[in-house]
Amino acid sequence: MGKRSINGSDFAAMALLGAELLQQHADHVNALNVFPVPDGDTGTNMNLTMSSGVRELRSRPSEHIGKAAEALSKGLLMGARGNSGVILSQLFRGFSRSLHSLQEASATELAAALQHGVDLAYKAVVKPVEGTILTVAREAAKHAVQYARRGADAVDLMNEVHRKAHEALQRTPEQLPVLKQVGVVDSGGQGLVYIYEGFVRCLSASESGSYQELFYSPSEAALPEEVALPESTRGVKSMNEPGSAQGRLSTEAIEFLYDMEFFINRKYAGKTAPRFDESAFKRALGKDGDSILVIVEEDIIKVHVHSRKPGDVLTLSLPYGELTDLHILNMREQHRELLQEESSADAANLAAAELLSGQAINGLPPAPVFEKAPYGIIAVALGEGITELFLSSDVDTVLSGGQTMNPSTEDFVNAIEALSAHHIFLLPNNGNIILAAEQAAELSERNVTVIPSRTVPQGLAALLAFKEEDSAERNAEQMRLATEGVVSGQVTRAVRDTAIDGVDIQEGDYIGIKEKAIVVSQSELLPACQALLAIMLDGGGDLLTLLTGEEADAVVTEQLSAWIEEQYPDLELEVHDGGQPLYPYLFAVE
Repeated sequence: MGKRSINGSDFAAMALLGAELLQQHADHVNALNVFPVPDGDTGTNMNLTMSSGVRELRSRPSEHIGKAAEALSKGLLMGARGNSGVILSQLFRGFSRSLHSLQEASATELAAALQHGVDLAYKAVVKPVEGTILTVAREAAKHAVQYARRGADAVDLMNEVHRKAHEALQRTPEQLPVLKQVGVVDSGGQGLVYIYEGFVRCLSASESGSYQELFYSPSEAALPEEVALPESTRGVKSMNEPGSAQGRLSTEAIEFLYDMEFFINRKYAGKTAPRFDESAFKRALGKDGDSILVIVEEDIIKVHVHSRKPGDVLTLSLPYGELTDLHILNMREQHRELLQEESSADAANLAAAELLSGQAINGLPPAPVFEKAPYGIIAVALGEGITELFLSSDVDTVLSGGQTMNPSTEDFVNAIEALSAHHIFLLPNNGNIILAAEQAAELSERNVTVIPSRTVPQGLAALLAFKEEDSAERNAEQMRLATEGVVSGQVTRAVRDTAIDGVDIQEGDYIGIKEKAIVVSQSELLPACQALLAIMLDGGGDLLTLLTGEEADAVVTEQLSAWIEEQYPDLELEVHDGGQPLYPYLFAVE
């Protein structure tokens, strides 16, 4: 029978082996570092952060897992370096808080702690970006919570956490375009996977009682057998070829060139020191900075920012207390040095040399690398099929929602902040959601345009009008015009008896809605669809799109398609599986 729970000594051994594995692979993680800009070295930063945590953990050994986790958390927080290091510290800070009162932790409690860590890490990052260490941690924690419900033991749970984290890591190039462009996975996510692998190898060894010496001399201990991964998670490129990912970036692309890290010690603030408003402080940093992380822990404030004006950052921070452990690095200088080193080391590698010098490879110019995409698009949809339609049509983020599930303003704001794009378009796709989208656009400091699409077909039409090469103003104009050129219709069931605009409706009837007006009520589904389409097509049309929902009937769909072809032989018909609830059929006439 597997290990049902872990105590403080178990967790300490896990942390030390995770740190050891990360240290051994720090150079590999460094080579993957590519986003958002060359920020030191991710592997080095994570290794230094984890080493600080381990030192604190060694100095405060405890059988109590809550106390052991708190020791690691404190060490990580105080030693955190770079974006990846600070995020790592927040993951274990939340983990520690969740376990603080426990002597031992079961698989369920470990899973909950991992999820709490993810929640805290997302809150700490001003503008979370998917396809990073955050995504890897979130996917692993989400799976852990679900898997723990099956009665798993601690060893099985961490095996699943590691497996899911590895799978999520392989998907990061699909979530972050710059990773896909240079052919690597996320560096911070890779570092976290190494830590989780150390946890698994430690727990696997613990079943034979052979791991305790790791707590005392991890650097001298042989690592337990490497964790095997399922075949389905292999084969995705992970930067094994020469040269680092940073070498494929342009130095001039580093917009916020000063990487700043420091602590504000509130203990030594003067009597006239202002109250620290974390939100206002972050907003002030964001006016001329990026990659902002602010963590408040009692009297210590940890700050990380990339800025054009380091003097302004220091001036902003000084009123709140004394500044300590101040580090300012010029990332353009770092990048130029990196390019010079790689150029010398890889002189024999023609492809690498051509790439670094900006020359064509195989007759093709190198693709430019952007810190941010020119455009991002967020759409609202409900139903797997409709979601896939949007994602395959240039949409970056799909918020789940519709007539009965309206996303909140906060949902839109969070989605906006998560997108790395210079200009963002919102497609509410429902009249009840437009106001929330507009309010989110007002609250956000980003460049956001709301296209007032009232239906899913209008949203799809707007996407067809979008052109990457056009200006934001031109795209907004064309997308709005496209929504106005679509006649939308939908069929659903009436929930009560009523009469509207001369249409008598009985509860349970199928009602046909054209735009915002109920125009048809029938007791049977097929006649309701036919009557609605006859009204929608009264003014003509070239293309009819039909989206089938969860309650669509295959026989009715076939009969309806045959009827359309017979009654409107010149009309082009497209049928897609939308999967939307409540509405068996959605129609769009263009």
